[in-house]
Amino acid sequence: MVRNVPQSLSVGGSGRGGGGASSSHGAGASINMDGQMQVAEQLVLDLRYPVRRERALLELSKKRELFHDLAPLLCNSFGTSTVFLQEIISIYPLLSPPNLTPVQSNRVCNVLALLQCVASHPDTRMSLLNASIPSYLYAFLVTTSKSRPFEYLRLASLGVIGALVKAGDTEVIRTLLSPEIIPSCLRSMDIGCELSKTVGTFILQKIPSR
Repeated sequence: MVRNVPQSLSVGGSGRGGGGASSSHGAGASINMDGQMQVAEQLVLDLRYPVRRERALLELSKKRELFHDLAPLLCNSFGTSTVFLQEIISIYPLLSPPNLTPVQSNRVCNVLALLQCVASHPDTRMSLLNASIPSYLYAFLVTTSKSRPFEYLRLASLGVIGALVKAGDTEVIRTLLSPEIIPSCLRSMDIGCELSKTVGTFILQKIPSR
């Protein structure tokens, strides 16, 4: 996942027909899309700076559906995967005994939302697996606390894994398989809320089918 930021990003879309009005509309949409990506690129760059990171994570997470090609941008930008891992690992000491605050949980949940974006994209999900990102999430699945900060963390982690297996890609599922994944999902289903149980069940149904 650690490469150079792409020099340019393609912007899809075309008008239905000819004519000045259609061309003008298409050009306007393209300019707007380019503007959105410039914002996204700056926020991704801000992830490198600790003083800007929390805001950048929040904005990227909130607007991830608006940013075209955010997943490739995150995947190909230098140092982003390292930043994500630093954020994830930083709260390990707070898992047991459970001392995680809502603010700390929300920050890592924003990271997990962006990882889910990468996991959902067909061109980037294998990079996520090749970086062994899922293995860092199992610690969140086996926590025993039922408080909201832990539940949100549990559910967001399941969301990343669920996004990886959703397409049913044989190579993805084979790469994802590890001794931890099934026990971790079962533990999260035992401890977690109904939605966690639903997502955990979905993941387990996908794994044996391949």
